[in-house]
Amino acid sequence: MPFEFDIVMPLALFFITLASMFLNQKTEGKLKSSLEERTFGVWDTVLLVVGMVVMVYLIVIVRTELALMVIFLFSYSMLLFLFTYVFSKNRWYLAAIPPVIFVVLYVLTRQTTIWDVYLINVYAVIFAVMITLYLQSLFTWKTSLVFVSLITAVDVMLVLVTRWMVSAANATRSLQLPVLVTLPTFPPLEFPMGLGLGDFFFAGLLAIQAFKRFGKRFALASLAAMSISFFLFEAYMLTYRVTALPGTVMILVGWIVLVSVKMLTDTMSKTKTSQGS
Repeated sequence: MPFEFDIVMPLALFFITLASMFLNQKTEGKLKSSLEERTFGVWDTVLLVVGMVVMVYLIVIVRTELALMVIFLFSYSMLLFLFTYVFSKNRWYLAAIPPVIFVVLYVLTRQTTIWDVYLINVYAVIFAVMITLYLQSLFTWKTSLVFVSLITAVDVMLVLVTRWMVSAANATRSLQLPVLVTLPTFPPLEFPMGLGLGDFFFAGLLAIQAFKRFGKRFALASLAAMSISFFLFEAYMLTYRVTALPGTVMILVGWIVLVSVKMLTDTMSKTKTSQGS
């Protein structure tokens, strides 16, 4: 069996997450201020994960395309409005422009190649970054670890056991909504590869929390480790024709190995220092 791989999506994961990580330095202050410095507690994090599961389940059971379209368009439009509102110094008339443009482009061009190939991916990248910047500002290191643990376990269940995540992806794909970043492969394969916005948020949260706790150099190393881990899992999928794997697992393995080594070496260093003194 020939070994098949793709470098485009791992590179996209790296650079989109890198953009979120560096943009966070410029945006976090204003976003935290708009949220009145609120952060998630452990129970808030648990409720967020439960809400995500409920949302996936509703997408699976609600087969009415119009209802799904309205829900997603409203959610995306509110995200665009909130971001523009915060960074336009609370000018609502400016904040209304991006969501109006988005909805108009979706309605008028979604049956065309312009949307199907280009605009859908442009908006998917924009929303991936926005979701990361907005939600990560609510997390601390502790609640990030709680969220990562829970959402990874849930992702494994939804992808490999119940298959709800696969069904949800199929339900939204026909609507041409920007829920995935879909890119051609290199080396060229018969089909493009797609990665959900939730997976980009997951990687962004890990990278930003690593930045805050261990600094920029380590965050960049952890981002590289996540991308390499994703590349290896993706190559396994392509080579052995595996239809779906939990994206969280594909990303988390590289991060957790690097963070575990970092924390172990820091602990050993502190022990040696205390013994020396």
